[in-house]
Amino acid sequence: MSFRDETEEGRNDLRRPFLHTGSWYRMGSRQSSMLESSQVIRDSSISVLACVLIVALGPIQFGFTCGYSSPTQAAITKDLGLTVSEYSVFGSLSNVGAMVGAIASGQISEYIGRKGSLMIAAIPNIIGWLSISFAKDTSFLYMGRLLEGFGVGIISYTVPVYIAEIAPQNMRGALGSVNQLSVTIGIMLAYLLGLFVPWRILAVLGVLPCTLLIPGLFFIPESPRWLAKMGLTDDFETSLQVLRGFDTDITIEVNEIKRSVASSTKRSAIRFVDLKRRRYYFPLMVGIGLLVLQQLGGINGVLFYSSTIFKSAGVSSSNVATFGVGAVQVVATAVATWLVDKSGRRLLLMISSIGMTISLVIVAVAFYLKEFVSPESDMYNILSMVSVVGVVTMVIACSLGMGPIPWLIMSEILPVNIKGLAGSIATLANWFVSWLVTMTANMLLAWSSGGTFTLYALVCGFTVAFVSLWVPETKGKTLEEIQALFR
Repeated sequence: MSFRDETEEGRNDLRRPFLHTGSWYRMGSRQSSMLESSQVIRDSSISVLACVLIVALGPIQFGFTCGYSSPTQAAITKDLGLTVSEYSVFGSLSNVGAMVGAIASGQISEYIGRKGSLMIAAIPNIIGWLSISFAKDTSFLYMGRLLEGFGVGIISYTVPVYIAEIAPQNMRGALGSVNQLSVTIGIMLAYLLGLFVPWRILAVLGVLPCTLLIPGLFFIPESPRWLAKMGLTDDFETSLQVLRGFDTDITIEVNEIKRSVASSTKRSAIRFVDLKRRRYYFPLMVGIGLLVLQQLGGINGVLFYSSTIFKSAGVSSSNVATFGVGAVQVVATAVATWLVDKSGRRLLLMISSIGMTISLVIVAVAFYLKEFVSPESDMYNILSMVSVVGVVTMVIACSLGMGPIPWLIMSEILPVNIKGLAGSIATLANWFVSWLVTMTANMLLAWSSGGTFTLYALVCGFTVAFVSLWVPETKGKTLEEIQALFR
């Protein structure tokens, strides 16, 4: 497909993305023949998969931040003389920073582009990790955790949206699940490296994902849907052609995106009264509901304090067991990535939430029974193993659906004209509940391990009903077709 001449170049320059990079695929001079320019572009084309792998460095950073607090708890509390409550504050401050990042994420990504917002997210992450590595007291420790959280809050919204907007419909589920797969890889790396290196060195290693992400952003195209929404027609078509390959006819997809953008532009002024309409409130309810229930199920509490949980279960090598959980989580999420475009989103969510409910009930019963058994008895050891198996099974079940799919569905179902605002609200809700769970997990476990897992099980039981009643199937549909479901 041929590209249009830039007849409105002066006006469009005012709306160029903040990080107008990836332009190496348009190296030909404006005076060059179309044949020469096309050949340069053809030789320089890159795949959607390469773009996804580059932006996946962001979620790896996300996961590393989540996993850092588990293997380092004993060392940090000893070196800096922290109490359990002070370390709980440290663990939860990343969520506080992420809430601030979430509030800003939608508007930042709408005004300066998906890549520009990732660049902004990378910088505080790097500063935050360095702050933690040099911390002598809680001030630098807390400041670093807040900065990390701010960057992660932006990343958690922007990456799934970018992937959803560049992926072909038949690959969107699998590529979208790479986001959560990368998070689990980051968690596993934090667990693994935490076995061998001191906590300060581990913080320095946390700088690496974003350090690699920054130059990588200069080699990928901006989201074509965002470019179309900004009125940058020539850039939009070029970006889409690069992503689909230069032997692919993109006419149909270009026209679908143009119609969707034109339709949303007519309704660009959204008032609160408009949120009463089903096309807006229903996808927002589903997106927020899934992301809130994902956290209320307790997965972050389990992952952040898995070493403590295993110690209370009587496991001597708790950090090694924690790494095992991280490895299992990666494998299970990889399986979900493979299945999501085959079995669909709803089925995996149902299987996942049912599996989590059963696992959490088993863990809760095991901890309750241990209160009536002598620590020296064989039954106590058996119950300890049952609780560990239950926790691992819960992590596997979560990784098959409730881990990756809520972020995927959020990026798919929100209408284009409210995606920035609605995405910020949904991401903020997720991080606020994550903060509550992380802040209270240690204290709840100290109160009653069995009671804690019972509360998480009740939430997962409600999730089964929520998914069966309200979550639509989005497999095999374009983003424009999904939005049409709510009209």
